[in-house]
Amino acid sequence: MSIRRPDTLGGKAAVVGIGATEFSKNSGRSELKLAVEAVGAALDDAGLTPADVDGLVTFTMDTSPEITVAQAAGIGELSFFSRIHYGGGAACATVQQAALAVASGVADVVVCYRAFNERSGRRFGSGVQRREPTAEGAALGWNLPSGLLTPASWVAMAAQRYLHTYGLEPEVFGQVAVADRRHAARNPAAYFHGQPITLADHAASRWIVEPLRLLDCCQETDGGQALVVTSVERARDLPRPPAVVVAAAQGAGRSQEQMTSFYRDGLTGLPETGVVARQLWRSSGLAPADIGVGILYDHFTPFVLMQLEEFGFCGPGEGGAFVAADALPLNTHGGQLGEAYLHGMNGIAEAVRQIRGTSVNQVAGAARSLVTAGTGVPTSGLILGADG
Repeated sequence: MSIRRPDTLGGKAAVVGIGATEFSKNSGRSELKLAVEAVGAALDDAGLTPADVDGLVTFTMDTSPEITVAQAAGIGELSFFSRIHYGGGAACATVQQAALAVASGVADVVVCYRAFNERSGRRFGSGVQRREPTAEGAALGWNLPSGLLTPASWVAMAAQRYLHTYGLEPEVFGQVAVADRRHAARNPAAYFHGQPITLADHAASRWIVEPLRLLDCCQETDGGQALVVTSVERARDLPRPPAVVVAAAQGAGRSQEQMTSFYRDGLTGLPETGVVARQLWRSSGLAPADIGVGILYDHFTPFVLMQLEEFGFCGPGEGGAFVAADALPLNTHGGQLGEAYLHGMNGIAEAVRQIRGTSVNQVAGAARSLVTAGTGVPTSGLILGADG
């Protein structure tokens, strides 16, 4: 089983193009239009055309199916199309799927995309409203009568336990918010460009669900992001330096639910992230000290600290101090708290920029980027690196 041994995907595919729309609160156009714009921008960046594409990957929470996007974007015949489930947990897995298709010869050029009007249209932060019955929805239904109706309320349960277990105060979460907004302030593409915050600002922001404050919660965004994946060999003939897929993994833990895994043995960690971490380190042969920059999924600040701990950058309960020490450049685009909430796809684009050396917050010598996807759900992760 690959969960217990290294896999052989690394080094066979690369991200060669990235493209996005502007990030806003009211795009004024359809999600399909956003997707097509992002796909077109990514292909232009890669030096490729729609005629080169034979694969598409997206999320299940998407109103723009692969076939419709192909038609609208001028893409012809497809040999591969795929969708990944579990919301933001799918982000890095879209690249993994593309890399698997390329490495196996199923497709030559695969575009991964995510586009939504998550602010002006459906707002995930509004929580559970009307919902069709599903088997996985039964777990949510067990918690709804207690008033746990929103993602913030689900995360607050784990966050409260984390603080209690390690004798910490809610201010520890502010370290993530401050770091993200510091980077966003220097990023012209970020919604919060020019708007850094302090720990005092974090502590003064209103409660959403204790112990989470407003500045612990990611924003809501309209926009689109796309990524182009092809073989490393073909990538070398394209105009941009490739970001090689060094390792990719998906992970689900025992007793896994979507954001409400409250009946595990403990609530202070993220077992699904642990599965991903072990596989990334095992397959790449790398360790935390080998990572130049971390792009960690930050829908809520407490889960960033837990991810750092699951990946072994620091010990349990030490995530806040690790971020405060600036021991690892973190979310250099501003993250989902500062740049945009695109279910983590914009984070993958930032990891590519770091490998290319073109980030507005470039980390010197960042030869490898770690990227994670949504936490509290079945998730995924990537290590991207420079060619050679």
